Amino acid sequence: MSLTQADVKRIAHLARIEVSDTEAEGYLRQLSGIFELVEQMQAVDTTGIEPMAHAQDVVLRLRPDAVSETNRREAYQAVAPQVENGLYLVPKVIE
Repeated sequence: MSLTQADVKRIAHLARIEVSDTEAEGYLRQLSGIFELVEQMQAVDTTGIEPMAHAQDVVLRLRPDAVSETNRREAYQAVAPQVENGLYLVPKVIE
């Protein structure tokens, strides 16, 4: 895919980014390089290769879902400025 400087300016306009002509020229080179890399990657024959989510065979270690801390709710709420029915009361900030 070939880009022009007008394409870069249009993309910048859509992104609401102000780009000068010299910046657009630099971005044109960078974006063209990215598109060339994508074209090279698409040219690789991947038939028979299974898609994978990660480059290594990673498995998450699971631990039992057990409570490891004691309930300190009352201690935390004892130092709170305002508490009602077990809930923290805060000033209203949105109308």
